[in-house]
Amino acid sequence: MSTTNTPATSIRPPKDIECWGHRGASAHLPENTLASFRAAISEGCDGIESDVHATSDGVVLMFHDPTLDRTTTGKGLIKNQPYKDVIEHVRTVKEPVQPIPLFEELVALIMEPENRHVSLNIDCKMQNDPQRLFPEMARIVTSYPNYEKDLSPRIILGLWHPLFIHPAIKYLPHCRRFHIGFSIPIVKQFFWDTCEGFSMAFPLLMGKEGQAFIKECREQGKEVTVWTVNDEAEMRVAMSMGVKAVLTDKVGVFVNLKKEMVEHPEKLPLRGLEAWTFPWSHWKYYSVAHSWMLRTQLDVMRTVCFQPGPLTMPDLSEFSMAASGEQVEAEGPTQGKKVGKDGKEEDQDQAERLPLSALPENAL
Repeated sequence: MSTTNTPATSIRPPKDIECWGHRGASAHLPENTLASFRAAISEGCDGIESDVHATSDGVVLMFHDPTLDRTTTGKGLIKNQPYKDVIEHVRTVKEPVQPIPLFEELVALIMEPENRHVSLNIDCKMQNDPQRLFPEMARIVTSYPNYEKDLSPRIILGLWHPLFIHPAIKYLPHCRRFHIGFSIPIVKQFFWDTCEGFSMAFPLLMGKEGQAFIKECREQGKEVTVWTVNDEAEMRVAMSMGVKAVLTDKVGVFVNLKKEMVEHPEKLPLRGLEAWTFPWSHWKYYSVAHSWMLRTQLDVMRTVCFQPGPLTMPDLSEFSMAASGEQVEAEGPTQGKKVGKDGKEEDQDQAERLPLSALPENAL
């Protein structure tokens, strides 16, 4: 099943690039709360990005982690606890103290008359069983009159794992599907024909490989969004790429910067020393980081998913992840190996030692 938009013939101008509030306006309010979502909308976002987990009694929550511990007064796995009488009383640690919102509450928010322009990008976490998650989400979505026209087209299902594709099509066929990830080979192998867009880690799109991917997506009518972009220089680079949307914790900063770039387009490109040094300003932009990202996503897909096990993938070495010609190959249930130009296996110690800081905090 192929899902495409109309191919674009030119790079999207800054005025048409959307701002999606990453977990709402999470830079200054408790993430994934109604207060954060409302603030993001008031600051001018075009969309809200949030995450879903289902409780033991089948209630769908807007929450990032599989456990309650990091951001709330609660403890333990969400999937092992009921909402009623337990999680409904949990509150955020960060002030102003907030309850954990329900999916139906966030849907109600974007269905308010003044919010009908706001999209909802839902990160469907791999710990959920999609056969439980999506039917409950579908029940809520389809309860609205004219949902096929007024609601579903504004909902984007963010899919990390291919096991979520067919349940998404079955239960929420009118919603858009985007793959979330940090690997171009995984996009090509599993998601190209069944998703209309790809939400990619910003560092992956730096360099020739990433730019070629954006160009191919534009030519084939696929959308690209980037996460999580909080630095102003990165925001300018992302706008220069012509992506569909930029996911940021700092909605107000991006909205104001975008306005300035629209009024003064000559300020958009990085220039002089900044232009030369930016690609080298952080190791996460380097090819070895991209190779590590691929291997990390493969390992996560095999182990974190609700149905852990070997991930059957053909040889990925045809997809070059580095300008130097280095390639990454995935084999069965074990982690991949790096192969050089001569076809011989190379030492991976450097990539394996790279810290998780290559990805945005709590990215998975």
